Order: sequence, then C-alpha cells, then structure tokens
Amino acid sequence: MKIEKQQVGTVEVCTPFGPLVEEDAQEFAEVLIERLRGPNPRVVVSMHEVPYVDSIALEGFADAADELDDMASRLKLVKVTPSCREAMELTGMANRFQFFEEVRDAVRSFV
Repeated sequence: MKIEKQQVGTVEVCTPFGPLVEEDAQEFAEVLIERLRGPNPRVVVSMHEVPYVDSIALEGFADAADELDDMASRLKLVKVTPSCREAMELTGMANRFQFFEEVRDAVRSFV
C-alpha cells in the first residue's frame, strides 16, 4: 500500500492510495495509530484517493478516534469520498471525526 506523508508546519498529512480493505486497511490503521502515539499526534488524513473502505478500515479509524478521545481531540479527515463517508455514516461513526474539504482548513483547526 502506498501512503504519502507530507509535513505542513507541525501537522503531518497522510494520504493513503487505493481502497482501504483487508491487509491494506490493517497496514494503514497501524501506521495511523503509531503516528498518533508519537510525540506530536497532529495528523490529518486526506482521503481523496480512497474509493471505499471495509470494516477493517472502519475499525482502524475507530481505534484512532479512541486514541484521540483521550487527548480531547478528533480525527481530522479531508476530502472523504462519498462511498467512504456513507460507510462512516451508516455505521454511526461519522460523528467521531471532523470532516474538511481542504487540507489547509484541517491543518488550521489545530490552532
């Protein structure tokens, strides 16, 4: 799985490429949790290259949300595709995340 990482100030923007299913979903979840447990948990996930997610990916996002709950924060997702957003809404998870249309707005939300 390809995951592009870009540093924007003190925030890391992670962009996974392709559907987050099975092993790829597990790999991305592990990368995300590892990053959130680091010294600077400021992470934005850009989802514009993810056409769909499976239950493994949704569990990974839920685990990330749990990590951030302990820090009184929420996972910031950018440009979530309609099918991914629908999966999050149908499972009742959408309210655990902050959604943004632009990376700069998600990055600014940390201020």
